[in-house]
Amino acid sequence: MDVTIRGNNVKISEGIEQFAIERLNKLSRYLPNIASVQVDFMHQRSNRGPDLLIAQITLRHSRGAILRAEERVEVGGAMDGNPAKLALMGALDKMNTRIQRFKGKRRDKRLREAFKMTLEEYQMAEELPVSEEAAEAAEAAGPVEEVPVEVVRRKQVTVSPMSEEEAIEQMELLGHSFFLYLNPHTNAVNVVYKRAVGDYGLLEPMPE
Repeated sequence: MDVTIRGNNVKISEGIEQFAIERLNKLSRYLPNIASVQVDFMHQRSNRGPDLLIAQITLRHSRGAILRAEERVEVGGAMDGNPAKLALMGALDKMNTRIQRFKGKRRDKRLREAFKMTLEEYQMAEELPVSEEAAEAAEAAGPVEEVPVEVVRRKQVTVSPMSEEEAIEQMELLGHSFFLYLNPHTNAVNVVYKRAVGDYGLLEPMPE
């Protein structure tokens, strides 16, 4: 399993890198056949509030499934501990939830093998760690019956050629959080979306 640690506007100390590698390597105990794990640390500056330290973990399974988890913590202020460590541990907690979902799809015949755990992997995998708080909450909530995935509405969408700026303006005029449009330069459908912090993101299709 390849492990990569990257920093964007963040200097990754040797201590943080070693801390991250040790914990990321443990993921293969709970989900066998991981091809690679990458963690990106990002420092996001904000004019409307405290800066954020973001840790995003991207796990790629050998059969093609991609699991991703992200955690944000405030930089500075009344906060104990190292922001990078706190963000990483929060992202790992969320990644455990993603792995649990992947493991739970083992018998789902509607999914391709890429998106569910094989019996052999299931037998090899260790149980995911559960905190005392999470265990108590689960016991109090009782057994959870998974709701079958069902598409309850289908809608055909007309995509028009426009620029990124035009797509953002149309999205804002519609009051939507995302908008599909045709990129006239690539003749491909792109998706512009509004991020939680108020700026924008763009999804561009790329063959695997």
